Amino acid sequence: MTNVIAVRNLTKVYHMGDFEIHALRGITLDVEPGEFAAIMGASGSGKSTFMNIVGCLDRPTSGQYLLDGIDVSQLSRDDLARVRNQKVGFVFQGFNLLSRTTALENVELPLMYNHTPMKEMKKQAMRALKIVGLEDREHHRPSQLSGGQQQRVAIARALVNNPALILADEPTGNLDSRTSIDVMTVFQRLNREGKTIILITHEPDIAKYAKRVVVFKDGRVLRDTPVDTPRDAEEELRALPVENE
Repeated sequence: MTNVIAVRNLTKVYHMGDFEIHALRGITLDVEPGEFAAIMGASGSGKSTFMNIVGCLDRPTSGQYLLDGIDVSQLSRDDLARVRNQKVGFVFQGFNLLSRTTALENVELPLMYNHTPMKEMKKQAMRALKIVGLEDREHHRPSQLSGGQQQRVAIARALVNNPALILADEPTGNLDSRTSIDVMTVFQRLNREGKTIILITHEPDIAKYAKRVVVFKDGRVLRDTPVDTPRDAEEELRALPVENE
């Protein structure tokens, strides 16, 4: 079975005038289909640089990166954009929704870049909204949705192209504790259904919802350990006191 991510001796060097900043120093890492991995590390550890390369937003200085069997290490900018749209679904801390468009239209955006016919585009977007439990909010704009609902729309948008990888960058960073747990129920359910997820987080408690934690330090992998008993978000949500309407 082909790994979703296969990284070999990946390096990234940024040039700042006469200085070189070594953001990644020979990363080797595999992520298999159906894994749920959390990547952690302090500021300057290289986790954000790694995320940008894994998400085809940047290219490594050297080394090899295969995404779902495709060597993307040296692809042109146009080819990177095409692979990124087809293979990676992004979920960001700030939701990144278009404020003047509805939930349905936000989810349709990746399909527009693929020139999907309008009828099929709406069908696929509605299917994605149903997966995250928001099929009854299709006509709501972001300002009419709670933070948790906005993040669910963002997850639906990430799912709509059926990508090989969901890449979530601090997806609970703007959410309160209860809403964070609610969002993690969605990720855990998607993972149980076979979706491969990489979660970038600085929160140890959030990382414990994943099945594997990879810790970066100074551009290298410091630790790579399985989580023996991941936190169960659905169970925790049921145990919380009911909020007043």
